[in-house]
Amino acid sequence: MYDVVLLSMAEPEGGCCGSDGCGDGHSDAPRPRVPVLHCADALRAAGARVETVVACSDTEIDQVLARLDGPPREDGLTWPDADGKTRLVIAVTDDGQLRHVLRRLVRRYAPAPSKRPAELPAGRTVPDLPALAVLPIDAAAVDFAAQLGLPRDPAAVAAAVLGDRARRLDLLRHDGGSVTLDGVLLAGSTEDGQPVQWAGRVEVDDAVLTDGAEPLLAVAVANGSGATLLDGLPLLTAVDPADGVIDVAVAVPVRHKPLFGTPRLRIEVRRARGRAVSVTPRDAQVPFADDGVSGELTRKRSWWVEPAAWGVYTG
Repeated sequence: MYDVVLLSMAEPEGGCCGSDGCGDGHSDAPRPRVPVLHCADALRAAGARVETVVACSDTEIDQVLARLDGPPREDGLTWPDADGKTRLVIAVTDDGQLRHVLRRLVRRYAPAPSKRPAELPAGRTVPDLPALAVLPIDAAAVDFAAQLGLPRDPAAVAAAVLGDRARRLDLLRHDGGSVTLDGVLLAGSTEDGQPVQWAGRVEVDDAVLTDGAEPLLAVAVANGSGATLLDGLPLLTAVDPADGVIDVAVAVPVRHKPLFGTPRLRIEVRRARGRAVSVTPRDAQVPFADDGVSGELTRKRSWWVEPAAWGVYTG
């Protein structure tokens, strides 16, 4: 039977004692949420050895991930254990928390380019990351787990992580040092919700979707379908997070002047698929949402796909 660790992130008001947390024995240690406790009960009922960890810092997340390490290697690299008996459940309130844990996994196991081992899969910069189970805290949320059709009930998640059915998924890495699971939507709006036009160069492999000389409303860089809508307009359809490519769309406002009548503005959507994409903004700051986490792009950013790099237990 497996050892299972249920990892969740402490809420900002959850009572963490500092940047390194306060330890399980501290009276002020944050307690797991109710779905986590229900999942732990189901795991113990199935005979698993269970530990719950509420992480207050990256250090505590890394301590949990270290339990997935394989035996020491002659080349000194830290590598996941393909035959490990420890399995991980990540309890999340949103996709940003899931992304954060995957980012820590990548940082732990990705070798430096100068130390690339021969057994690393072609076209990848990371080894096969360990499969994990996802426990959504909000069972009704519209998130990446829902998009994948993963189990959401705590007992079903417990059954999934103890089973042998796992689905491998693509992972997007970018030159800013982070990862993307679902997708990125680069778009801005005014306080009353009106779209803001901006300019930027967008390249997918060797194809140029826009050279930066025309206005844009949005750019979607997608691994899944969660970041592909612009005010109800589908920028991309039928995105597959396991097909080994990135789906990209740009929305360009085009003024149409009919022979008779008033000129109107329509949106032209250009699409492409490839292994890598770069966006170079011409404006100082371009707002974006990456797996639901907001930010601003101020310089060129490149994403590339890591095919089948991580996995989820599907039940």
